[in-house]
Amino acid sequence: MLALLGLAMVVVFTFLIMTKRLSPIVALTVVPIVFAVLGGFGGTTGKMMLDGLKMVAPSAALLLFAILFFGLMIDAGLFDPLIRKILKRVNGDPMKIAVGTALLSLLVALDGDGTTTYMITCAAMLPLYKRIGMNPMILATVSMLSLSIMSGMTPWGGPATRAIAALGLDAGEYFVPLLPTMIGGAAWVVFTAFLLGRAERKRIGNVQLQSGGGNCYINAIMEDTPHKRPKLAYVNLLLVIAVMVALVMGIMHSAILFLIGFVLALMINYPQLDIQKERILAHSGNAMTVVLLVFAAGIFAGIFSGTKMVDALAQTLVDWIPPSWGHLFPLVVAITSMPLTFVLSNDAYYFGVVPILANAAAAYGIHPVEIARASILGQPVHLMSPLVASTLLLVGMVDRDLGDFQKATIKWAVLTSLVITALALLTGALTLFS
Repeated sequence: MLALLGLAMVVVFTFLIMTKRLSPIVALTVVPIVFAVLGGFGGTTGKMMLDGLKMVAPSAALLLFAILFFGLMIDAGLFDPLIRKILKRVNGDPMKIAVGTALLSLLVALDGDGTTTYMITCAAMLPLYKRIGMNPMILATVSMLSLSIMSGMTPWGGPATRAIAALGLDAGEYFVPLLPTMIGGAAWVVFTAFLLGRAERKRIGNVQLQSGGGNCYINAIMEDTPHKRPKLAYVNLLLVIAVMVALVMGIMHSAILFLIGFVLALMINYPQLDIQKERILAHSGNAMTVVLLVFAAGIFAGIFSGTKMVDALAQTLVDWIPPSWGHLFPLVVAITSMPLTFVLSNDAYYFGVVPILANAAAAYGIHPVEIARASILGQPVHLMSPLVASTLLLVGMVDRDLGDFQKATIKWAVLTSLVITALALLTGALTLFS
């Protein structure tokens, strides 16, 4: 009964936001409350919602300060040299622009952080997309797929870190066999960008932009503003590196690191109080929208977990798998990771569901490391979810509705998950027969 109720809640929620019957914030809040009451959990719904808010509060704080931190770095012109090089290479060719987007986002996504990836990639490429009339959904799709490969598979990325910790695995044993899959997945993302860019070139043509003189398109996109601080470029670069190194080393919680980084960046680049206030206000609208969505997602996740709907769905899945399919269990996990990670946060899936799946797989003689590898192959679909904070940031940056984003990306996300699953099987990262 609980499993059916949970499935119905997810279907209704997805339908409402994709058909734009409700906004994501309203749907994330209202739908789980209604289903909790229908399930007889009305008396404890408030506590579950509060637990959900507590669960996402660190993520909300992280996004708030990360948006402000990288917003200041972009204002100060830290990434301008990199952006100029990319713009010079791609000019106005939609195909080259899409491929350039893929290469940039794949490189930046190596740090495992979605916020960093989306902010830097959008800062570099979105003005050019607007300049020649390219569909910004291509930018969003390619960036999301890049993050799903680089952050999804590396041991320092969020999903893999959780899977390794939940199952008590060795990071090297998990990762090395996945390297060919990750390389192949990155190549697939570039190929996808090529296909999307080629189709866009047919639609709008190859726009030849002036690359010299006063009307140079690069100068127009990279217009000088009073907020640029070119003389402080090396200081800002050292600050970003210091924050990233501290983040990787786990010296402090990431939200605290970005808070400190933001405050230092504000003091270094804009010591005048009136300019500090102006810069904060300039980025507060984007930050507030994302934070509100994250808290709404926390209510959804809190009720979904607190009512045990997620546990019931996972157990039902395990019970439905016939014993004769035991040798196919890694493939089953890989395929089901797509819908399960879409409706669950990474914490809920990797700490709640994956151990159940690993225990079930052990009955068939399958090592937990294969379940860990299989469980991350649905990350392209996971990153479409409204429960992913950085996805909400990306949608806001390209100024599109979440439902439109999901409709535009679902085909490519599912296809990417299937491609990397096939690569994992071909390269031996997953095995079907012991």
